[in-house]
Amino acid sequence: MSALTQLYDEIRACRDCDLAEGRIKVVPGEGSEDAELLFIGEAPGWHEDQQGRPFVGSAGQFLDRLLTSIGLKREEVYIANVIKCRPPHNREPLPSEIQACRKWLDRQIELIGPRVIVTLGRHSLSRYFPAETIGKAHGKPRQLDGVVYYPMYHPAAALHQGSLRQTIEEDMLKIPEILAQVKELPQDVVEDRQLSLF
Repeated sequence: MSALTQLYDEIRACRDCDLAEGRIKVVPGEGSEDAELLFIGEAPGWHEDQQGRPFVGSAGQFLDRLLTSIGLKREEVYIANVIKCRPPHNREPLPSEIQACRKWLDRQIELIGPRVIVTLGRHSLSRYFPAETIGKAHGKPRQLDGVVYYPMYHPAAALHQGSLRQTIEEDMLKIPEILAQVKELPQDVVEDRQLSLF
């Protein structure tokens, strides 16, 4: 059993916040255990809660198409959420719920060791850059503690606001070049700066 699979069992047993009471299935995350790209969404929705898998509803189908646009399959990347259980009625996660789940995502990132973390939406952005807004931050890679973060709008945003679809598609198309540039950086770079890619 891999360390990540073992972690999933621990996440499924978690009762650290009230969301454990209403969930059908925990949604730990899925994908390649040595993925170079890790996508972090917000929280599971209805479909995810039913299946125990991240991004399987309409937003997930759009994410799959976005991945295809840069020549990747879902199983080649890793996909997780800031929190692992569905909030009731798909409401936004509460700060206390995000905090209770923090250790799980931290451990996943530690085990996978991605070169680039793509934050999807404002909740995953604010986990690393609390003072930034998604409207200003999207499409601009930056480095923090040796990891490159690339903020994007959440795929669901395109479903609610059609005008964002093209922006999301364009931001996605920058990822292969970002990844190529990151591979040239030493792994232990800890300088906090924005990459001068675009």
